[in-house]
Amino acid sequence: MYQRQFHKIQPQTTAHLAQTMTLLSMNVDELNQEINRSMAENPALVIKEERRCPGCGRLLTSNQVCPVCSKPKNPGSDEAIVFLSPRNEFTYSKSSTDEEYFSDEITNTDEVSLAEFILRQIAIDLEPEDRIIAAYILNQVDEDGFLHENLVEIASYYHVPLSRVEHVKNMIQHAEPVGVGSSSPEEALVIQMELISESRKVPQYYFEVIQSGLGVLSKKQFPQIAKSVGITSSEAEKAIDFISKNLYPFPARAHWGSFRMPGEDKGQVYTSPDVIINHMNHDPDMPLMVEIITPSYGTLDINPLYKQAIKQSSDETKEDLKTDYEKANLLIKCIQQRNNTMQRLMEKIVNLQKDFIDEGDKYLRPVTRAEISRELEVHESTISRAVSNKSVQLPSGQIVPMNVFFDKSLGVRTTMREIIEAENPDKPLSDSDLVVLLKKEGYELARRTVAKYRSMEGILPTHLRKKDKKD
Repeated sequence: MYQRQFHKIQPQTTAHLAQTMTLLSMNVDELNQEINRSMAENPALVIKEERRCPGCGRLLTSNQVCPVCSKPKNPGSDEAIVFLSPRNEFTYSKSSTDEEYFSDEITNTDEVSLAEFILRQIAIDLEPEDRIIAAYILNQVDEDGFLHENLVEIASYYHVPLSRVEHVKNMIQHAEPVGVGSSSPEEALVIQMELISESRKVPQYYFEVIQSGLGVLSKKQFPQIAKSVGITSSEAEKAIDFISKNLYPFPARAHWGSFRMPGEDKGQVYTSPDVIINHMNHDPDMPLMVEIITPSYGTLDINPLYKQAIKQSSDETKEDLKTDYEKANLLIKCIQQRNNTMQRLMEKIVNLQKDFIDEGDKYLRPVTRAEISRELEVHESTISRAVSNKSVQLPSGQIVPMNVFFDKSLGVRTTMREIIEAENPDKPLSDSDLVVLLKKEGYELARRTVAKYRSMEGILPTHLRKKDKKD
């Protein structure tokens, strides 16, 4: 009897586990594609055209987050609020007029170019004839995200008023990543600062500091900046610190796959974030709100007519119908399990890495997937699948790979970079000097490890830094 029960249950358990692990390794775009594929193959699956909270099932209006799941569990607590969110903004619908811009070739891939990524965001808000202009502009931006072509010439080429080209450029600049299409780093920084000022108070002189120029800003020449803007040196230092932590002078590199976080040899990948982290009401003193994004076009369910069809079917077709029904039911349960695992994981990560999320790379706590797996009482491979191929949008607006939370070298690399930036340009620090200084900061490293981290940060060796700074 035990053997008969074992043979009956084991295939279902194995199928459930295997499919859950497969879905867990997918990002939100891939999950969306998998649902579409399953629906095309399985008539037992249907989409209810309603927007419900994936957590509690509450019916939601357009763009609304769940008023129940997004509330703090304990009033007055600073624990992060983690909830599932079907965000409509990340679903790109197709229409008959959009076919040439949203071909199946683009829609069915999780890797797109920067031009395609931005065009998907803005095409629906542009007049059909302006989408051609947008596509042209986006294909002219360089690898840093800058447009060097004259707008007057573009307007002349397309026989449209200059104001229309300027409008298209403005739409591009305000899409993600913010600032693409600007003519200079300073223009990109101003656009980003304007966006930040919509949700938090930003001193007006921050904008004036940006106009000092990237060269002056990067050298942190506080007295010179203070004099040109008419502020104190401490105010100049405060402005530059804010700019360096929150803005990106080269907007096309603001996302993961940049020179500091190189991806695999696939070029840059731009994708909707799988998780969005913000402070409640955009107030830094309020708890963090963590939205785990789910496909948002409707509610996946089993066709209510399918059970009836199974009962009324002949013996010849009943088995096939039952198979479809079981596959549909399994998919829905596995997606729910995936959501539950992602929610538990993000609760643990965000509360552990709050300082990193708020303060930056230097404050990343070293933690391993194995440690998290033990705390959540799951296998380490489950954590690896949940983290792989996913991205997180931080409160600053930067999108980073989720595995950055497990990068044990990030904190020490950031500290090392700060030490080198403050070194005497006439007497650059050697790797042995850095070993000693980093030890004072709490990092015990071998010299070869310091050399490796310096290389990862793109920092030249001692003798070349001295020559480079003199030049």
